[in-house]
Amino acid sequence: MRMVMLLMAMVLLLVELGGVTRHTRTTGAVSSAVASASSASKVKVDFDTQVKPILQSKCMPCHFNGGQMYDRLPFDKPAKIRKLGARLFTRIKEENDRRLIEDFLMQTP
Repeated sequence: MRMVMLLMAMVLLLVELGGVTRHTRTTGAVSSAVASASSASKVKVDFDTQVKPILQSKCMPCHFNGGQMYDRLPFDKPAKIRKLGARLFTRIKEENDRRLIEDFLMQTP
C-alpha cells in the first residue's frame, strides 16, 4: 500500500513540475498571431507623441514646467523617465499605459 501511495505521489510531482508534457499541434493562425505580436513589440515608442501625453494626464502640473516637483523630477525629459524606470508606476495604473511606458524604457535611446 505504501508503494502505491509513493508511486502516486511521484507521478503527481512529475506532472506538477512539468515532467510529463503533452504534445500539441500549432495551427498557422496561432503561429501567425505569435509572429504578429512579436513584430508589434518591436515598434518604436515615441516619447513626445505617446509617453508624454500619458504623463501629462497623470502627473500634471507638479512634474511639468512651473510645477512644484519640476526642478527635481521633470517628466518632460525622456532621460529622466528612463532613469526613474518602473518607479513611475505609482500613478500610472492602466495596463495599456504601463505596457507602453515599459516598451519605451526597454528600447535603446
